[in-house]
Amino acid sequence: MKRFVLLPVLAAMAVLAVRAEIIDRVAVSVGNSAISASDLDREIRITAFLNGVKPDFSPINKRATADRMVEQKLIRRELELSRYPTPEASAVESEIAEFRKMHFKSDTDFQRALTEAGVSEKEVRDELLWQLMLLRFIQVRFRPGVQVSEQEIQDYFEKTVKPAAQAAHPGQAVTLDDYHDDIEDTLAGRRADQELDKWLKEVRQRTLVVYHEEAFQ
Repeated sequence: MKRFVLLPVLAAMAVLAVRAEIIDRVAVSVGNSAISASDLDREIRITAFLNGVKPDFSPINKRATADRMVEQKLIRRELELSRYPTPEASAVESEIAEFRKMHFKSDTDFQRALTEAGVSEKEVRDELLWQLMLLRFIQVRFRPGVQVSEQEIQDYFEKTVKPAAQAAHPGQAVTLDDYHDDIEDTLAGRRADQELDKWLKEVRQRTLVVYHEEAFQ
């Protein structure tokens, strides 16, 4: 009798195991690590929540999200191997406070929105912490080697900043000195991003990355 009672339970457990396997199947293999389908869906939900939009689970967006997550894997591995300084978890407190202030009237609204989006506050904090880590990695690894010439600053001012400033404030004098440092930071940031993209391309060429297409349907 006990044997026959256990059979439905075992069958149910087998069904649950199959479902779990389907949910957590590998979406992308990155060297000796992996990004699961549930990891992918969670990243889509968190990104959508932070951007204030509905999550997009289309194959195109899943692939784009997977590409970003592959880059995250490669950068995180570099952070671990090279022991780059990383921000403390408390570093996101001001960012999370500003985000809540801008988008929600109360903590109750914030918590309700988290529930409706299917994400946790910890996941949001982790995502914001990752963004800080990425910025610090770029600043430490690539920013020091970037040089921006005075001619480049002058050209950007004449072609981009000056026309926009004159249109926004007609009749007011617009000088390079007022925008010099901001322009230099903008151009240096773009150059550092380009160096990051170049580095990522080189690292990906040395890493076996396999996309499992069934996870992107």
